[in-house]
Amino acid sequence: MLILEYPRVRPRRLRKIKVIRDLVAEARISIKDLIMPIFVTEGIQKPQEIRSMPGIYRYDLNSLIRFISNSLNYGIKAFLLFGIPRSKDDIGSETLRRDSVTYKAISTIKREFGEEVIIFADLCLCGYTSHAHCGLVRTAKRGSREYMVIDNDETLRIYGKIAVNYAEAGADFIAPSGMMDGMVLAIRNALDTAGFTDVGIMSYSVKYASNFYGPFREALNSAPRFGDRKSYQMDPRNAKEALKEILLDIVEGADILMVKPALAYLDIIRLVKDFVPYYPLAAYSVSGEYAMIKAASMKGWIDEKRVVLELVHSIKRAGADLIITYYAVDIAKWINEGYDPF
Repeated sequence: MLILEYPRVRPRRLRKIKVIRDLVAEARISIKDLIMPIFVTEGIQKPQEIRSMPGIYRYDLNSLIRFISNSLNYGIKAFLLFGIPRSKDDIGSETLRRDSVTYKAISTIKREFGEEVIIFADLCLCGYTSHAHCGLVRTAKRGSREYMVIDNDETLRIYGKIAVNYAEAGADFIAPSGMMDGMVLAIRNALDTAGFTDVGIMSYSVKYASNFYGPFREALNSAPRFGDRKSYQMDPRNAKEALKEILLDIVEGADILMVKPALAYLDIIRLVKDFVPYYPLAAYSVSGEYAMIKAASMKGWIDEKRVVLELVHSIKRAGADLIITYYAVDIAKWINEGYDPF
């Protein structure tokens, strides 16, 4: 048994000045760790601020290119792209069009910036369907009662087609977020069959049916028109189930794994990282987390910079290799400016 005898052991020796604290710091944030979510839409002529996410905008194509160019000046090179179509239908057919807003955004970004920018193309149906569920909907019967269900297997065929469409546009990674069983395998098979063997998959492997998604749903107008998403997203009460989801995605061919949300699920990030330390792990600090911090800072209740940097270090400390955050560009600015709250 190790006996720690005072005063020989004094942890404060490693805390007494900043240079020493920096030298032995366990978690370090790099600009290269950060991925910035971006929204692109049709029918607008200038950036449109999202009401519940102050400082975050829906962009038209021209302003999106300017935003990415400006972000590059601060060192942000990875972006998670969400397209907002002008029209929606029951099957999300807009996602399959080569003139869709998402296809045009990907191809324009890659034509403008080439390999200087990495595009993760979010793949889901919730923002493209009139019912706003993440999969195709069909009617089922139980006795004399009819009810609506998500058709998992039919959805997979659509996911494969969407993935190929985004790969043709130039996406570096497909990022399926629908939590359909078998989605990674369906996408991997579709990409490989179409010759896109070098296009990666960053899977929303562990995505909880969280209450922190509200502002995002406003941004995409993607709140479900009936029911909820609890039948396919994970139960917030479960932890070990996350390991099953992770294993399935690894076997099916995912290149990067993800836990979403981040701040309320730091224990899950650590659990997953300990389980598969050799796999790149992303954590998505979601819209509700951003909105709470922003609202408190706007009220003057917290120091925004200090709180944000403390929180992203907690995500890194928990085990995330990559951090998806709406504060990515701000964090990069603060780092470039030499701001250091520690």
